[in-house]
Amino acid sequence: MFSRRHPYLFFLLMISAIIASSSVVLSLIGFVSSDRSDLAFGEKVGVVELNGVIAESRQILEQIKDFRDNDSVKSIVLRIDSPGGAVGPSQEIYREIRKTIEVKKVIASLGSIAASGGYYIAAAADGIVSNPGTITGSIGVILGYTNFEALFEKIGLSPVVIKSGEYKDMASPVRKMTDAERKLLQDFSDNVHTQFIDDVAQGRKMPSSQVREIADGRIFSGEKAKELGLVDRLGNLEDAIEWAGRLGGIKGDISVIYPPEEKMPFMKYLVDMSAKQISEIVSRLGTSILTDGITGGYVYRPDH
Repeated sequence: MFSRRHPYLFFLLMISAIIASSSVVLSLIGFVSSDRSDLAFGEKVGVVELNGVIAESRQILEQIKDFRDNDSVKSIVLRIDSPGGAVGPSQEIYREIRKTIEVKKVIASLGSIAASGGYYIAAAADGIVSNPGTITGSIGVILGYTNFEALFEKIGLSPVVIKSGEYKDMASPVRKMTDAERKLLQDFSDNVHTQFIDDVAQGRKMPSSQVREIADGRIFSGEKAKELGLVDRLGNLEDAIEWAGRLGGIKGDISVIYPPEEKMPFMKYLVDMSAKQISEIVSRLGTSILTDGITGGYVYRPDH
């Protein structure tokens, strides 16, 4: 009876059920296929990928720790393709690698760029493999902001600031920086720079004075970085995996494992996918479903 009285709504509900069922099946298939590498038997090299600007460290830390605790993973390759980023997350990943090399070998593989924080992290590894043309280095710290004082004066805006301490609005974009503020920021920059130099020196087993000579923010090609001792070998990702595997004691062919992709919660994925597809179906049918503000139910109304 329902299907006869409301044929369009019945059709829509049937389509929704089919979509939901299909989504369940596809999700299960995707779950199995995406984790297939985890089911591989034997000794493996774990590959952790660090791409883009370094803004947070949680995911990379978890992946490194998971491979460190996985007995079938004999060594780790950290694939880096990053121009750098925030100091804190870079230092967190550096520390995690330093803890890991006490248990397993870690090799850094540099992609198109491994500069600033990207190189900071690479320096923690047992060895570094770079392409000859990889942008490498940039051992330095930068602080910067834009001052809008002249612009505000031109358009007649007068900022009002209430603060609890002399330096609370340091580096404010609406006024000139004082000499005292500039010195504080310079001291901060110099301190973090020294931390960077000392960590690179520790990781690369080089004197801090030697690192400081080239730690003025300049970049190098991978080839030049090797001459300076910042890189161990020239090669690609496969070369890094080969090296890591042999250091881990793997004989013969080397299997590779990547961390499983983070999956969207199933229900959210199902709801989002169904809502989008239902919307498309409704649009094609030329119908609209309106929320009944009185009953909280649905009112079905054909456009024609």
